[in-house]
Amino acid sequence: MKRSFELKSKPQFPKVRWGRLFTKTAMWVSAELVLGVVGADTLADYTEFLNQHQTITQAAEAFSNLITNV
Repeated sequence: MKRSFELKSKPQFPKVRWGRLFTKTAMWVSAELVLGVVGADTLADYTEFLNQHQTITQAAEAFSNLITNV
C-alpha cells in the first residue's frame, strides 16, 4: 500500500555569523565600559531622566488644561 503523505522539509534557520556577533558584542561592551569610567553613561542617563520628566510634566499640564476647559 502506498503512503499518501510526504515528509515535510525541516525549517531553515538563518546561519549565525559568530565572528560578526562577537565583534559587535565586544564593541558594545567596551563602549559601555569606557563611557562608564568617563562618567558619560551617567550623564546620558540623567539627560534621559530630564527629558522623561519634562514629557511627563507637559502631559500632566495638557491633561489638567483639558479638564479645566471641559
